[in-house]
Amino acid sequence: MTTITPYLWFDNNAEEAIDFYSGIFPDAKKIDEARWTEGGPVAAGTLMNATFELAGQRFIALNGGPNFTFTEAISFLLSVETQEEVDRYWNALIADGGEESQCGWLKDKFGLSWQIIPTALPRYFADPDPAKVQRVAQAMFQMKKIVIADLDAAYAG
Repeated sequence: MTTITPYLWFDNNAEEAIDFYSGIFPDAKKIDEARWTEGGPVAAGTLMNATFELAGQRFIALNGGPNFTFTEAISFLLSVETQEEVDRYWNALIADGGEESQCGWLKDKFGLSWQIIPTALPRYFADPDPAKVQRVAQAMFQMKKIVIADLDAAYAG
């Protein structure tokens, strides 16, 4: 079976990132790892790469040195049902130096961009009534973290 696995390049803190994400997603697991030997871009014995899983999605993290950083051009969308889930993931991912952005977007402390999106938002955007969609969009544009009750109120008019 063909698969696609996001491959995340960290400077030298991939192990810290894996531990951070594993503390947020309850079903997280590390699958395998390899460590640098002499001559790598980071100290010998440091994690070289590791495969790990969050919410059923596999990732590979690499300690590749400072050559590349994350940008908002790539983000991970976390689809959730409830405001409690929005709040929990939002607060956990911005902890210890993350940054809030607009419309459900944030950057975690490693610079990785996430979208914490309740399932109500795409459902509202799919409504055939353009006035409802416009009201929901305008409400969302005013938000950093998405507030489902405010989307519901905008949708209802």
